[in-house]
Amino acid sequence: MTAIPQALPTCATPLLEIDVLRTFVCIAESGSFTRAAQQIFRTTSAVSMQIKRLEGLLGCSLFIREARHIALTDDGERLLGYARRLLKLHEEAVGAFIAPRLNGRVRFGTPADIGTHILPGLLSQFARSHPGVEVNVSVGRTIELIQRVDAGELDVALLSVGNAGQDDTRGEVVHSEPLVWAGRAGGVAVERNPLPLALATPDCAWRRLALQALDRAGRPYRIAYSSEQCAGQEAAMIADLAIAPYPLSLVKPPLKRLEEGPDLPALGEYQIKLLRAVERSEPAEELSRQVIAALAAYRK
Repeated sequence: MTAIPQALPTCATPLLEIDVLRTFVCIAESGSFTRAAQQIFRTTSAVSMQIKRLEGLLGCSLFIREARHIALTDDGERLLGYARRLLKLHEEAVGAFIAPRLNGRVRFGTPADIGTHILPGLLSQFARSHPGVEVNVSVGRTIELIQRVDAGELDVALLSVGNAGQDDTRGEVVHSEPLVWAGRAGGVAVERNPLPLALATPDCAWRRLALQALDRAGRPYRIAYSSEQCAGQEAAMIADLAIAPYPLSLVKPPLKRLEEGPDLPALGEYQIKLLRAVERSEPAEELSRQVIAALAAYRK
């Protein structure tokens, strides 16, 4: 008589997925589902579904969701410590068995307006996939970055297209999006005459496109604020002291896209290029591939 095998006992303990825990930690640290989605190269809806499954698995709420901000619940605070330790242990375990395929150093350059929005997620992912590669990041003006690539001081650089005095034939276009007018939601700066503007330095592509469009439309304006960093423009807009030309993806509450019309003309497209040194290593090539993938995900 053949013995009937006994059914194996089912595991009553929920299994926490590393990928979901990584998403949870990213949201907790960035304070935003949208920013977290950009950093891990997923859609906001996919991130929300991951957290919904995690909350269902644990039987508790992890975030307090408010109109413009999220915060951790008490259960979320407890999970955060565990999640960070589990992620660190996971990376150590994988690293103990899988030797880094690539080793070496990559010198990477980026303008500030680009780097502050894609670099955190990009560098985090690259460090996980290629722990043996050291990445040195330089932030500067596009014209200076081109010069440093030519001088052999940088291996890879992201460039803003359209700056004054710049050779825009160099590099490969890896990102394009609308350049729009932005201002404080419910603000009155856009109604003032002359129109108050918050702009970057005179060689900036955003500034050049905005002033050319206003001149063609005959709209009076004044340069109310100038800043080398886009954070300065953003501060002036949030204070409702000026409006500014801004890439659409950077327009986040409390800012909004302003409606275009005869007195507020369309600005066209803003492009980003990737420039690589003539002589470059395999780690530099791999970083270039991940930069292109990150920007493709950023557009979605």
